[in-house]
Amino acid sequence: MVPVTDDRLLVGLDTSDDAAVYQIDDSRAIVQTLDFFTPIVDDPYTFGAIAAANSLSDVYAMGGVPLTAMNIVCFPNCLEPWVLTEILRGGADKMKEAECLLVGGHTVEDDEPKYGLSVLGMVHPDKVWKNSSAKPGDVLVLTKPLGAGILNTALKGGIVTPQDEEYTHVTECMGHLNKYAAEKLMDFTVHAVTDITGFGLLGHAFEMAEGSFCTLEIAANRVPVIKKAKEYAQMGLVPAGAYANRKYAGDAVYAEGVSDTTMDLLYDPQTSGGLLISMPQDDALRFIDAMKEETFPAVQIGQVTEKQTDFIKVQGEI
Repeated sequence: MVPVTDDRLLVGLDTSDDAAVYQIDDSRAIVQTLDFFTPIVDDPYTFGAIAAANSLSDVYAMGGVPLTAMNIVCFPNCLEPWVLTEILRGGADKMKEAECLLVGGHTVEDDEPKYGLSVLGMVHPDKVWKNSSAKPGDVLVLTKPLGAGILNTALKGGIVTPQDEEYTHVTECMGHLNKYAAEKLMDFTVHAVTDITGFGLLGHAFEMAEGSFCTLEIAANRVPVIKKAKEYAQMGLVPAGAYANRKYAGDAVYAEGVSDTTMDLLYDPQTSGGLLISMPQDDALRFIDAMKEETFPAVQIGQVTEKQTDFIKVQGEI
């Protein structure tokens, strides 16, 4: 891909960050992103809400506020129109929660339904959160549990049903906006942020470590996971994406003596996952305290050091 360079492009393709940031003037910069995917749950309303939350997350991960969004829809003519209505209603409700205006969209006919958003946000140019500016001495904080990909695999296999407690937990987690964590985070010093999605915790942590030229040390015993995700991982209900993530980041990860189950969870591809934050320890402690009453409390899961032999070091067991 040909590099794109412009003095006004504050964040582009170079560091695999969550969204592009383009400066307008001294006090305003645009955050631009899009994302869409196939259904991960059978209920169309829930799917629409999760897909919208996932798309909006990239703006929050850059320190921005989403302003407007446009629907991206692929839909087969063999499905009833009410299905599409419910998908769009789920997305619209999540945008309303985010105080983001739906201003249009585009629909094409396709063999399989797909839905997501193109989102436009705003951020101050001096307050952009990047994934490539972690600093040695920082601690790492995570704002949502892992395991969504494993639970979704169990759901597709019929082992988990919509009547199960873990289904409620995982759909609530995926549909939960990162807005609430990002708003609280703005009161503290932040060095680097990324949201945990398709590359899993270790894939996105690797991008942060490589971009920052630091080593991220992950204490696996501190990492929160969704209910029964570990049990299903031990049963082998691991999505193909987790193995692709191992291949992507594996050479950069040192995890001697760590079990396959723990590594499967750390590589598990997330849908609308939480924020991974690199920040000074004092600020992290105060942020974690501010988050303790939230639906998903923030947890300290590791630290940042000077670059060692490997970009990522994993110790302990989930």
